[in-house]
Amino acid sequence: MSEKQVLAVVANREITQEDVNLLIRSLDPQRAMQFQSEEGQKRLLEELVNQELFYLDAVENNLEKDEHFQGELKKVQDNFLKQYAINELIRTAAIGEDETLNYYNENQDQFKTPPTTKASHILVETEEEAQEILEALKGDLSFEEAAEKHSKCPSNSRGGDLGYFPKGQMVPEFEEALINMEIGEISAPVKTQFGQHLIKLVDRKEEEAKSFDEVKNQLSQQLLAQKQQSLYSNKVQDLKGKYDVKINL
Repeated sequence: MSEKQVLAVVANREITQEDVNLLIRSLDPQRAMQFQSEEGQKRLLEELVNQELFYLDAVENNLEKDEHFQGELKKVQDNFLKQYAINELIRTAAIGEDETLNYYNENQDQFKTPPTTKASHILVETEEEAQEILEALKGDLSFEEAAEKHSKCPSNSRGGDLGYFPKGQMVPEFEEALINMEIGEISAPVKTQFGQHLIKLVDRKEEEAKSFDEVKNQLSQQLLAQKQQSLYSNKVQDLKGKYDVKINL
């Protein structure tokens, strides 16, 4: 449906699909979902018709000349002008691809992902339990099945999978056990503050640098925001030198 389609006319004032869409966009997303159906759109149209009726009645009764209304209107106009002036200032900010590329080349360390390790584990309370499971793993029992059956960690529902994690995320004893392990290897019981672990090293990823193309869009937005903030701050300082400011706190 075209946004220009006229859905209703109140006196000589048209209500279009665009008016309905604007009203939906003004609502919080959860509430807006209630009005996506045809019935919901009709309810919003009815509300817009009601508002137009109030507008016409207000004009007929010269409410726009009411002193209180004029005061409130002045506040709205002042606030709108403030925001408009700020938007006009920051609109002049721009970031070219050369500027983005230069920043990327001069700050390579910011775009590196640290080495990560992927591991699974089985957490039990005692070393005896851990040794019994370790023996069972020498047979037909898989590590994942053992984790689902015996592990006290919530990761048991994933077969003990802890995903990829960087250095420093796990407790020291856990990470120390992984240092000399080979991929696919299962550790002897490892004691930590949480209990006894059997750890399986699944994978390792070395440090990686994200390419410029991977970060270009996000970096451009970041640099643009910084430039806009700089424009704003510099303008404020200039204006403080031009106008007298007194803060009474």
